[in-house]
Amino acid sequence: MAQSADAGDAGHLARALAGDRDAFRVLVERHSHAVFRLAYRMTGNEQDAEEVVQEAFLRAYRKLEKFESRANFSTWLYRIATNCSFDLLRRRKSHEEHIAPEPEESGDPMPEAASLDPMPDRLALSGEIGRLVAGAMLKLSETERAAFVMRHEEGMAIEEIGSALGLSSNATKNSIYRAVQKLRQELHPLVNRTR
Repeated sequence: MAQSADAGDAGHLARALAGDRDAFRVLVERHSHAVFRLAYRMTGNEQDAEEVVQEAFLRAYRKLEKFESRANFSTWLYRIATNCSFDLLRRRKSHEEHIAPEPEESGDPMPEAASLDPMPDRLALSGEIGRLVAGAMLKLSETERAAFVMRHEEGMAIEEIGSALGLSSNATKNSIYRAVQKLRQELHPLVNRTR
């Protein structure tokens, strides 16, 4: 959980704090895929997720001296990435550039997911499901979306999520519960159709 720095990160963190850029680069390589997954699921868009990843690591580097060694580096980094995602989503909303994200070409949940050449009807259904889920995710509040993604897609513990979002355990559980309820309500017509 979040009592001490990640075992593999501690040495790199110490060297990065001493000004070793290569040590920070190792941390970027180690955590960039997980940060991208979170950002992609938060923004629904590969390009926006890449922007969030870059901004999150830039902020982390600039604020590295504020990292408390008793904390978990990945949780601290998730908090920064979540805040970057929130900032991007707020900018997007204020400019009303996107109403709903377009699915990736294949309809896969992640851009780099492998394809097994599904049948055309399954591919069409998969694309429709992807669009509906993406639209439903956008209807969640920022906190609900972040808590849901961290819990159900990243498998993080309640305490880690609360730490990353600055919430108590009860508030974290409530955010996840509300997200699940809203998603069930939005996706209910699809569930009945596929039975």
